[in-house]
Amino acid sequence: MSKRGFFLRYSLIIQKIQKNPSSFEEINGYLEKQSELKDYVLKFSIRQFQRDLNDIRDLFNIDIQYNRGKKVYSIEDASNSNVMTQMLENFYMYNAMNTSEDLTKLIHFDRKPSRGGEFFYGLIHAIKSCLTVKFSYYKYEENVVVNYQIEPYVIKEFKGRWYLIGKEREGIIKTFGLDRITDLAVTKKKFQSPKAFDSKSHFKNYFGIYSSSENKLHEIVLSFDPLQGKYIKSFPLHESQSVILDNNTETRIRLQVYLTYDFLMELMSFGNRVKVISPDILKKELCRNFVESLDSYKKNTD
Repeated sequence: MSKRGFFLRYSLIIQKIQKNPSSFEEINGYLEKQSELKDYVLKFSIRQFQRDLNDIRDLFNIDIQYNRGKKVYSIEDASNSNVMTQMLENFYMYNAMNTSEDLTKLIHFDRKPSRGGEFFYGLIHAIKSCLTVKFSYYKYEENVVVNYQIEPYVIKEFKGRWYLIGKEREGIIKTFGLDRITDLAVTKKKFQSPKAFDSKSHFKNYFGIYSSSENKLHEIVLSFDPLQGKYIKSFPLHESQSVILDNNTETRIRLQVYLTYDFLMELMSFGNRVKVISPDILKKELCRNFVESLDSYKKNTD
């Protein structure tokens, strides 16, 4: 079997167990059915299956263990589920695109510029090795290119863009869009591992990528019309989101976040399909922005 065939089998095993812990017979039966669709012989022996579990552990850092009581295989540690899901989705896409010579009529991609993915290897190496990085950065607000040297801490995705989070010399945590970085260089200058910086905790109560100088955490209550409510339930705005009312007239949710620019712009994108129940400060800020937008249109049409 080719290397691509092995990786296909690994991904299908993970996919099956992700959805539901399964016995060896169930996993093998699933692979047998997939063989017809994928044009590969994917069925295997229990000995080969054990070898595959070791390879999956080494390649994907996914530990699949056998539960003797329930007689099923399951993924033991889901702490890296986001990374795992992204890796598998990319592999599924790659595999699908190799099934046909011309996919232009079947798959339509947005025309997007570089998102900075070419810097991933260097940045991950720098973060793991605690090495500072230097780069040039285009600042939209000032229309200038500025040179930076920072301690890189984490790479974060938001709305299809990638961002680098790190500390500048002054000790300030800053965010940089990878698509605006050029001339990236990993230096030999070491820095102390940032034990005090926890990226998950840092962004826990923020919507988006940019933090705020505001230090008050707000309890937000929003009301959506029933149709928009279905989307909000299937794709939550924030990890703190909870549904407090759901009927034929509205879907009402509660979440706890800081009032950042990113969050405000997200709410404005819903237009009249969302209503802010509380707090009042958010109501006033949204009204002010909508009024300014309306005034801008009036000036352009007069």
